[in-house]
Amino acid sequence: MSTHTVFHPHAAQMDLPGIREVTFDQPFRWLRDGASDLIKAWPLSLFYGVVYALLGYGLVHAAEARPHLAMALISGFVFVGPVLATVFYCLSHRLEHHHKLPKLFVPLLSWRANPGSLGLFAVMLLFVLISWERLSAILVALFFNGTGISGLSDLVSVNAVQQHTDFVLVYLAFGAVLALLMFSLSVVSLPMMLHRKVDFATALVTSFMATRLNFPVMLLWAALIAVLVAIGMATNFIAMAVIFPWLGHASWHAYRELVEREQAWARE
Repeated sequence: MSTHTVFHPHAAQMDLPGIREVTFDQPFRWLRDGASDLIKAWPLSLFYGVVYALLGYGLVHAAEARPHLAMALISGFVFVGPVLATVFYCLSHRLEHHHKLPKLFVPLLSWRANPGSLGLFAVMLLFVLISWERLSAILVALFFNGTGISGLSDLVSVNAVQQHTDFVLVYLAFGAVLALLMFSLSVVSLPMMLHRKVDFATALVTSFMATRLNFPVMLLWAALIAVLVAIGMATNFIAMAVIFPWLGHASWHAYRELVEREQAWARE
């Protein structure tokens, strides 16, 4: 158990848990512990990893003829990742308490632990994805209007990147800001809503405060996630079958080390 400083954030009419201070070595420990959970629960973890990798591959390649949509889906995969990873939070929670692993489709029902809060998060995420798709369409239209862009390869090839550096920089800037915002709101909130009967607002504020109070370390954690996801996508989603469950399990351990375990209200 960590002996680091515990922050006690305050928000109006919210009973927020303490937030632990974490150090730069801990994200690598989260990855190590996530890999351990992946090995222990490998039949279920890899099954869902393959399913999600196929889902990502199918969505991106189905939209390949509409480059702005394909790009929005590629980056949007990062936004929806924490929601899709709920099955791995469920598995890691069971492993933590030395419970028997569930049957194949039981983790898909983990949302029933807190349906109202998780439903609100899904609505928020849908709004973000629709907004990002529209923004992607606007940026592509502004920078490539009349240039005959016919597919995703016309935007992501080396020549296209070299010729349209201005577009790449602007798109990455917008994407980075949105990704950092969604990361700060979801890194703790989703496993917290599954594990504890907390409301949507409390979970989001706790996640945001955990990111703000540990910002340099959380920035490292976000960078590690981004690099691993990029590797998964660069392999045509093949490596994502392992990387996605690995990150899902690791995110559970990040939550458990970031949020203080308060027995008075935590649903252990």
